[in-house]
Amino acid sequence: MSFNNTSDWLDYDKNHLWHPYTSMTDPLPSYPVESAQGVRIKLTDGRELIDGMSSWWAAIHGYNHPVLNAAVKQQLQSMSHVMFGGLTHLPAVTLAKKLIDLTAEPLQHVFLADSGSVAVEVAIKMTIQYWYAQGKKDKQKLLTVRGGYHGDTLGGMSVCDPVNGMHTLFQGVLPKHFFAPQPECNENGSTNIESLEKQLQSHQSEIAAVIIEPIVQGAGGMRIYCPQYLQQLRLICDKYEVLLILDEIATGFARTGSLFAYEQADIVPDILCVGKALTGGYMTLAATMTTAKVVQGISADGAGILMHGPTFMANPLACQVANASIDLLLASSWKRIIKEIEAQLDNELSTCQEYPVVKEVRVKGAIGVVELHESVDMKRMQADFVEQGVWIRPFNKLVYIMPPYIINKSDLSQLTSSIHHVLKRLTLNAN
Repeated sequence: MSFNNTSDWLDYDKNHLWHPYTSMTDPLPSYPVESAQGVRIKLTDGRELIDGMSSWWAAIHGYNHPVLNAAVKQQLQSMSHVMFGGLTHLPAVTLAKKLIDLTAEPLQHVFLADSGSVAVEVAIKMTIQYWYAQGKKDKQKLLTVRGGYHGDTLGGMSVCDPVNGMHTLFQGVLPKHFFAPQPECNENGSTNIESLEKQLQSHQSEIAAVIIEPIVQGAGGMRIYCPQYLQQLRLICDKYEVLLILDEIATGFARTGSLFAYEQADIVPDILCVGKALTGGYMTLAATMTTAKVVQGISADGAGILMHGPTFMANPLACQVANASIDLLLASSWKRIIKEIEAQLDNELSTCQEYPVVKEVRVKGAIGVVELHESVDMKRMQADFVEQGVWIRPFNKLVYIMPPYIINKSDLSQLTSSIHHVLKRLTLNAN
């Protein structure tokens, strides 16, 4: 079957294809893409949109990058995929070494997963198996903070915010875990971590691990908090002998200004999840990294078999493009680039605070967030942004951008100017 024109396949899409977080009976509009190059997404009608989302934070080098294209083409000539059960290959081993070399020294073991959500699932399984192998079979719960987001699979959903998250209708079937208040930090460095510690103290015999997004809480609310909270959290986890999982799927690979956000707190997790930008947005791939302590703990019962094994685990194409993406990032002046993006975002978005519809403006690294008092009309606001020649996808009460690192100052200014334009229109309509 073929389609005669764009209108035909758009109609088929509307009637048959389910898009993320949309209804089939009342779908949000989907804009048809013809191609993408650099920081621009070209629609089939010829319009070009400056990408402010890095395709959900993954395409840090932009689109159609010659280095990443070459990595995929080269790998295709040898093999696109082989099963990882009983076989191995150089792209996977090379990627594991790169990740181990880039992260804190204790993180010496790598599980290559399909996606960020699966990386979190694997991390949760690791913690439960760790305690099970040591005879502590009651330690099957997790402790986390409100406002978090850890994926759309059942395990990941279970540690997302239970009230304001996207998965409230599944509460009856999800595992029940423990939740502490969102991290809060005062100017003097004091935090509200006492509430979390009380939960841990009360339920130590049940809790296998604490899971948290370091420095920036992503899709759960785009909240930013101080490194001191993480420092205190690491000490508390050690005190009560529970594992610490850091979910860096959104923050990893320089997004917050350091290569990994946990570096800003000078701590080391027991388990680290990375994804999204790992392949530069080319293919789905993630990794769950852990320490010798966890590996040996899982093996304490003499078995040590981690109960997970995806069909496309360590896909060679994905591994090879991830290797190229990491090399490309490290060869760039990424520290300077992120600082410059942060300074421009801070300068150009700070005045959004003057609009009555705006509650707060937040900037961290290459992340700019404008939080509104009320939830946005996503359909209308999305159309407004497209009208301005940019691709910015708001959600709930948030208008935010996480642009590709290769963006120039002029294009970044067009993104921030479009936010001002849309907020002005929203303010006028509110009056």
